[in-house]
Amino acid sequence: MRYLLLALALLALTSSARAAPDWGTAHEVEIRLSNFSFTPDRIELKSGEAYRLHLVNTASGGHNFDAGKFFAAAQVSPSDQAKVQKGTIELKGGETKDIRLVAPAAGSYKLHCSHFMHSTFGMTGEIVVR
Repeated sequence: MRYLLLALALLALTSSARAAPDWGTAHEVEIRLSNFSFTPDRIELKSGEAYRLHLVNTASGGHNFDAGKFFAAAQVSPSDQAKVQKGTIELKGGETKDIRLVAPAAGSYKLHCSHFMHSTFGMTGEIVVR
């Protein structure tokens, strides 16, 4: 019985060590927010891989990166979770933010800027996870 408990404890430690991403080797994806577009407007990620989304607002006014279903499904780094409010990351004019995450299961996730009329002017995109 003692060996069984020891084996289970070792398995638990090994599993949790594997679950923690190595953020130092995360793939960087730069996304520029401008008036009125995302560049790129199609972001391709691989499920289970660690990424650092480098968001750069090149405009003088504010924009946001609104992808609620994507952020709900992704594993966002605990230290970056406060930057994602209800699936949205706000950026003031000229501001940059980094979000570290592990890409969720394969699928297509919509992206847009939820500021008044910004989506209407073309500030939309897609996150594709393979």
